[in-house]
Amino acid sequence: MPVYLDHNATTPLRPEAREAFLEALDRVRGNPSSVHAPGRAARMLLDEARERLAGALGVLEDELAFTSGGTEADNWAILGGLASLGADAHLVTTPVEHPAVRVAAEEALRVGIPVEWAPVDAWGRVDLDRMVELAQPGGMVAAMAANSEVGTLTDVSDLAERLRARFGPGPRPLLFSDAVQALGRIPVDLRAWDVDLAAFSAHKVGGPLGVGVLYRRAGTALEPRLVGGGQEGGLRSGTENVPAIVAASVALELAIQEQVVFHKAVGEIMGKMWKKLVENVPGVALNGPPIDSHERLPNTLNVRLPGAQGQVLVTQLDLQGLHASAGSACSSGSVEPSPVLRAMGQTDEQARAGLRLSAGRTTTEQETHTAVEILSKTFHTERNS
Repeated sequence: MPVYLDHNATTPLRPEAREAFLEALDRVRGNPSSVHAPGRAARMLLDEARERLAGALGVLEDELAFTSGGTEADNWAILGGLASLGADAHLVTTPVEHPAVRVAAEEALRVGIPVEWAPVDAWGRVDLDRMVELAQPGGMVAAMAANSEVGTLTDVSDLAERLRARFGPGPRPLLFSDAVQALGRIPVDLRAWDVDLAAFSAHKVGGPLGVGVLYRRAGTALEPRLVGGGQEGGLRSGTENVPAIVAASVALELAIQEQVVFHKAVGEIMGKMWKKLVENVPGVALNGPPIDSHERLPNTLNVRLPGAQGQVLVTQLDLQGLHASAGSACSSGSVEPSPVLRAMGQTDEQARAGLRLSAGRTTTEQETHTAVEILSKTFHTERNS
């Protein structure tokens, strides 16, 4: 049986989410913006989904807006947030962000908005002191909670506390965190994080593709990126995909409820997998923090095999029944060195050799044993060919 270890790219649809989707699909007959009975029924399902997710996250319903995915939520937070700042627009972010944030930052720079890049160390940890030093009053700071490629975590609440200490009671920068890979894998407490904006995606935790969520703290200014009918409180126009949103809310709620159990179980599985990799693949190196570090995602292993090229290896492993990736799925077609690994100080050759193995709720220990066998066999065959 094939082994799927690419859960950071997407996860299989949970049975509970599938059931919720099909039930909603049968019930939705109208546009949720329409005032007639079918429209009101659709609106009720949409409101229930928002209420369910708000309760799970511990925020207000009006603080959540549904999007087409994590990319839109990231883009909207960066570009919509900066647009709301006017002449004070200024962005500080990191070179290890998801492409949806990095490219949005480059777009901001293209239109004349100053952008500063805070460095990271060899484990991918952000220099929070430098980030705070670069921040400007009335600007924006963007730091992802969990890196999708190497699994390095950022203590967002610590960053917020540092910003408060520097700026005091005066205007401080907007704080945004891409939490797409964090939710369901580490504790996500938006109030404790003290963020103004945060992005999530349903398909990373067993929800359907095409549904994201943007958290916007009450009172935070944000310019729309999609205009038209004024849905989502006038902030994000476009008819909501009610069945998919219902399914997404179910999957996200369950992921939050199961986070502690997931963290422990998958952490043990991946720790054993790393030990077997070291025993069976000579010279294998771990990218990011040590396997037992509290500064890494429990489900993510990014490894470097001597002499291997990640993209080539991914194809070879796929033929053998192991499905993995060479970095972010949103840029997996690229043959360029990983910008994340390059920012961590690796050479172009090293940054091309990264292989990401990411587990999910359905991953078993036996599957990781099989994955190590496939990886070891493929690597040794390639080296001896």
